[in-house]
Amino acid sequence: MNIGVDLGGTKIKAGVELNGTVIKQETILLKQKDSLSSTLQQLIELIRPLMAYSVSSIGIGVPSVVDTEKGIVYDVANIPSWERVELKDILQEQFGIPVFVNNDVNCFALGEYRFGVAKGFHSVVGVTTGTGLGSGIIIDDELYVGNNCGAGEIGLLPYLDKNFEYYASNNFFEAIHGITALEANHAAIAGDKHAIALWQKFGIHLGAALKAILYVYDPEAIVLGGSLAKAYPFFETGMYQELNDFSFPQSLKRLKIFQSKDENIALLGAAALIPQELKNYALKD
Repeated sequence: MNIGVDLGGTKIKAGVELNGTVIKQETILLKQKDSLSSTLQQLIELIRPLMAYSVSSIGIGVPSVVDTEKGIVYDVANIPSWERVELKDILQEQFGIPVFVNNDVNCFALGEYRFGVAKGFHSVVGVTTGTGLGSGIIIDDELYVGNNCGAGEIGLLPYLDKNFEYYASNNFFEAIHGITALEANHAAIAGDKHAIALWQKFGIHLGAALKAILYVYDPEAIVLGGSLAKAYPFFETGMYQELNDFSFPQSLKRLKIFQSKDENIALLGAAALIPQELKNYALKD
């Protein structure tokens, strides 16, 4: 058994993973985000009761750039006090078991590959769309993070007059159309034609981002997650409309696109960092 932690800008989830299932889970809202000591203490107290189980290690996904070898996180999104935190050392000293740290979207991709809808595929890109647009990459059954844990930042690639993230995240609704994605989703469910049209346009922009992913990584499967992915039925048509002019139609025919189904998949992916990392160390030795 391993502990997986999904640290977000507003809440933290932690759970004990056994054979791909969360058997015990704890969740807290993050308070006093301007205080490093306070937020770290909240994290420690969340994990502490889970140590009653026979756990081997702790894996944690964080919305930031991560030095995965040293377990240092930098400039964590929406937690201003986390500019540079030696998270691995802090938690290992506190609990006395190995700790592994990675980016949260990487954990999402790893979770889908190991336990979720992409299980059985060898190359997978997990895409999360919500406040931003991020992706995690599995290549030949290995999590690929790049030299600085920056691989997969598709959202920051130039697109139209800005970048993919501006048009394929909640920014599309708030900054351009003055409505939240949640409001747009509720309106579309109620049959509002304007909201339905907005989601179609959003799907076109997301489809353009997926084409960039296909050209760069050519995966077997793409998994869509994040808060906006819940509106998949409303943007699916627009997304495929944009994908239809992909230059390699046979590749597109073989591609599988899934909607994420498990709310705890990033937590499970964080727990799965342990065997993944240990495997990498063993190969180096």
